[in-house]
This record gives sequence, structure tokens and C-alpha cells, in this order.
Amino acid sequence: MQNKMYKVMTSIEKKGGGHYWMRCGSAFRNRDDSMNVYLDVLPVKKMEFTIRELDAEDIRKIEASRGAAPVLPIGRPTDAAPF
Repeated sequence: MQNKMYKVMTSIEKKGGGHYWMRCGSAFRNRDDSMNVYLDVLPVKKMEFTIRELDAEDIRKIEASRGAAPVLPIGRPTDAAPF
């Protein structure tokens, strides 16, 4: 099974109406199909999150910020047993 990296997002309301998506962290799928979620920020008003698989644009942005280095899930425990 290939390890996939996901982005954790939340919807933030704009003052003038509407909303935008803010990335809050990353998630990784375990061997038993559960997920580990690592949050970098917590929204103040609403604690609702959406988890989405990284798409090609996300991967291009990561590679560009790293100087075209390959995208690797850094910081993920390697095949750790689920709790």
C-alpha cells in the first residue's frame, strides 16, 4: 500500500461575506486505514476540518519551495503500529 499525504483544511469566513480555505496541517493514512492528523494551527471560531488528498498543484508548490527536491512525507512515523 502506498502512503498518501493529505492536507487538513478549514473554511474561514471573510468579513465582507464568503469564505476561504486555510490549511491547518497534514494527515497520513495508516496500514489499518485509520489516519494520523498533525495540526499546525487551530481555528478560533470553528473546529471543523476537511481532509483532502494532495493534488498535482500542491505537489508542484512543495517541490518549488524545496528547490525541486522530491516530495517525501517528512516527520511521519515509518509504519508505526496504530494505537
